[in-house]
Amino acid sequence: MAFALVATGCGEPQPRPAPREVVVWKQLGSWSGRGNTQTESFVGLTGSLRFHWRASNQDPKRQGQFKLILHSAISGRDLQAPVDQEGPGEGTAYAADDPRVFFVTVESTDLDWSFTVEEAAFATASP
Repeated sequence: MAFALVATGCGEPQPRPAPREVVVWKQLGSWSGRGNTQTESFVGLTGSLRFHWRASNQDPKRQGQFKLILHSAISGRDLQAPVDQEGPGEGTAYAADDPRVFFVTVESTDLDWSFTVEEAAFATASP
């Protein structure tokens, strides 16, 4: 009888839950204004970027435009245009490129605008 109790109490250990992959977003910069501008350079260590943007306060007599263009800060060349909006709006856009130093140009007419750039940091979370 004692053997039966010991045998059932010493089963295989419970498997540990597998670690899970998580993404943490780190803010690289935030800008706002009206009209065209160019941001200062920022370093993207992973190249996975997220843009939260808003365009508002349109001149009622004109159709506003808001465009974000991501550039390489080394060569200056255009890499992507994650946002190209006509009229007021807001949203989230993503861009992926090789890790590098970036900057953003804003092309905007007749709108107030604001945006943030965040970078994905990948990690493993323990249970």
